[in-house]
Amino acid sequence: FWATLAVPRETTVQLADRWPSEVALRSTHTGLNRLVIGLGTADVGSGISPARSRLALANILDKAASEQRACFVVGPPPLPGVNPDGTAALSRAVTEVCHRRGVPYVETFEPLHNHEQWMTDVAAGDGNHPGQAGYGLLAWLVLHRGWYEWLGVEQPG
Repeated sequence: FWATLAVPRETTVQLADRWPSEVALRSTHTGLNRLVIGLGTADVGSGISPARSRLALANILDKAASEQRACFVVGPPPLPGVNPDGTAALSRAVTEVCHRRGVPYVETFEPLHNHEQWMTDVAAGDGNHPGQAGYGLLAWLVLHRGWYEWLGVEQPG
């Protein structure tokens, strides 16, 4: 069962408060429950420090681990109009939390911040979401940086 629980402009602090009840409604007692966390740049725009973001994510991952819920984290991508230094700092904080907990993490900021197609695709839309080409780039990163291993399946082709 898959459900997307994204809330536009939600910070990691807000997500840490909201996710337990949302995920509980969508979990099964008879199967494997997993959690994919895709982080955006709301923390940067809201002035939340990387340390506070790190703590919020650590709390999410620790609670999920206590529920035997495997997690996979996708980091914040670069966006036009969002401070790149702030996004890079947030990404480093997320990397640290995931590394310490052995949680698979897909870094998106570094591979995309100088990627012309990514920036063009996001800028052509609403400035916050990519178009088809941008989502393809994100999918490629996820699929080639731990997705199949996390699912325990063989990578195709």
